[in-house]
Amino acid sequence: MHGPDSPTLNPAKPVTLPTTLPKILATALTGPADPPPYTIYNDSGKAPLLLVADHASREIPQVFQQLGLDAASLDLHIAWDIGSADLARGLADLLDAPLILGGYSRLVIDLNRQPDDATAFPPISDGVVIPGNAIVDEPQKSMRIETFFQPYHAAISERLDHLQAAGVTPALLSIHTCTPVFNGLQRPWQIGVMWDKDPRIAIPMMQQLRQMEGLCIGDNQPYSGRHPHDFTIDFHAERRGIPHVGIEVRQDLVSDAAGALKWAEILAAALLTPLAEPGIYCPFGQWQASAAAQD
Repeated sequence: MHGPDSPTLNPAKPVTLPTTLPKILATALTGPADPPPYTIYNDSGKAPLLLVADHASREIPQVFQQLGLDAASLDLHIAWDIGSADLARGLADLLDAPLILGGYSRLVIDLNRQPDDATAFPPISDGVVIPGNAIVDEPQKSMRIETFFQPYHAAISERLDHLQAAGVTPALLSIHTCTPVFNGLQRPWQIGVMWDKDPRIAIPMMQQLRQMEGLCIGDNQPYSGRHPHDFTIDFHAERRGIPHVGIEVRQDLVSDAAGALKWAEILAAALLTPLAEPGIYCPFGQWQASAAAQD
């Protein structure tokens, strides 16, 4: 979720978010052979949900010449969340929900970072030097933001705006995968559930998962939903007050289609109970007041 080079957690650090994300279409960095900055899967999904997968792709625009990396490096977790696209598509099918997938590698620009974050354009990732990111000046950053970051996040905003305009308070599920080993330490968690102040989905989801035999569940592990550098949930869910959760699944479990489907089914089973609760589909402050009145 946070990427291989995430800085040390500092929950006290304030987060500055822009108040709007205009849809800017810029094509100077892409050509006709390059994919779009995002794709929408299961566009007609009927559930009051939106799934997003920031790091679903390892694509690099042709003009970037693989950022100076060899093909093998682009297969590594530094370039994308391995298995996250198949996992997210499987979950979208099972929940009957639309899904927006990022179209390019996190090495081009990390869609889950504020654009002014130093890790949005990583010059080195998990010890691998990224030559094409050695010097990224402000005009280059602006072009990447306009070409890749803005369209992806504008698509998310547009979908959430549409649902809310129709009188629906949607839920946002952010899907990521993580490496099984980090800094030489084995990660025991098959699934990590990331959340901050809003427990509406996270807590009952973890309760469901912990009833399943053989699972080790991370509560804000291996990454934390309180991390100040995350962007997608902070910007799209927290500021709207809509229910949300970040989900991490270990990459060794979802590296092929069969594994991705298996773990999508596990996640869907754990999400059915919280997502079926009609009382969660309201602004967070309203939900808090209702919960307090019932205590």
